Amino acid sequence: MHHLEVVMDFFHYLIIGGGMTAAAAALGIRENDPTGSIAILSDESHRPYDRPDLSKKLWTGKSEDKIWRKLPAEGLTLRLGDAAAVIEPSRKQVTTASGATLVYQKLLLATGGTPRKLPFAPPETVYFRTLDDYRALRAWQGQGRRIGIIGGGFIGSEIAAALALNGEKAVMVFPEVGIGARLFPAGLATFLNDYYRQKGVDVLPGLEIEAIDRRDGSFVLMAKDGQEVMVDHIVAGIGIRPNTALAQSAGIEIARPEQGGGILVDDHLRTNLPDIYAAGDVASFYEPALGRWTRVEHEDNAVSMGKHAGSVMAGSTAPYTHQSFFFSDLFDLGYEAVGEVDSRLETYAAWVEPYRQGVVYYLKDQLVRGVLLWNTWGQLQPARDLIAAAQPLTPAQLKRRLPVKA
Repeated sequence: MHHLEVVMDFFHYLIIGGGMTAAAAALGIRENDPTGSIAILSDESHRPYDRPDLSKKLWTGKSEDKIWRKLPAEGLTLRLGDAAAVIEPSRKQVTTASGATLVYQKLLLATGGTPRKLPFAPPETVYFRTLDDYRALRAWQGQGRRIGIIGGGFIGSEIAAALALNGEKAVMVFPEVGIGARLFPAGLATFLNDYYRQKGVDVLPGLEIEAIDRRDGSFVLMAKDGQEVMVDHIVAGIGIRPNTALAQSAGIEIARPEQGGGILVDDHLRTNLPDIYAAGDVASFYEPALGRWTRVEHEDNAVSMGKHAGSVMAGSTAPYTHQSFFFSDLFDLGYEAVGEVDSRLETYAAWVEPYRQGVVYYLKDQLVRGVLLWNTWGQLQPARDLIAAAQPLTPAQLKRRLPVKA
């Protein structure tokens, strides 16, 4: 009678997910534990890389060999192209899609998110998120094709700018009144429509696509109001869903939708199960500065939260209190934003030059909840301080509050 031998690999620290959060966590572990064994288990075939560069710097001259994230030099196992299939918390083990069993002492879930899909979109649609998606777009270059971009938010606006800067014909289609309308006040969002048109982008706001047809080797985007838009390729950037299914099936608590719908963590990034942590796009956490539960899908949070999780797993007792920011470059306009940047809030704009340089404040009951620094640099900490102060402020008081002179 033959006994099937099950090979089990043991690691002091196992990280599920291979993005920027995972890389930062590995460094955070190594700073606090010089020798503990670390494994990164990722369904991507590439080691961790700078995801923002896919829609930013790789289109403006940065070479692909410069995007790889720093990792610990020793004691790290990268298991790529293999997904976690089952977590068994009581046994402290993870079974992978390929059938391997990994035993851990501490486990970090840095599983990120999956792009939201359009149920009617053809299989050739690129839901832009990974290095392979970037390479797919690069392969379309130089063919004189019309590239349809569904979505006017963060990814859509960056991809349209990147393609136009590289001589491609980008066509933006989205239901809102203007580019970035969920973040920006209406005046700024509609200004961006015209600004993008001046840069050669076809901008078609107010169109909700409900079907896609094939016609003469091209695709026809069919809007609810009957309009049709002809394109040769389709990119969709309509947000992501946090990858929580693996955690949920292991009995790990998931946040409510109003808390961000991610894996629920405490101020030390611990889940409800012992020795299991979560960080990055997938984690819902309490943000003390704003007194709210949230989930954040940006680089600064991915890196700072990942590093903090690694530190805590390796013995640090500090709580996670970082208030993250996000940034973008739209042709020759750029911004940084911190706090609750949501166009549904009351906004007050202090422009040095309308829509070219200034500060937009986001207010609730006269309290500053968020700050948009538009072509205004070096002001993140003063903006954070203004939010944390939680002082009622009138527009007159806000007018000259930022920038703070050094």
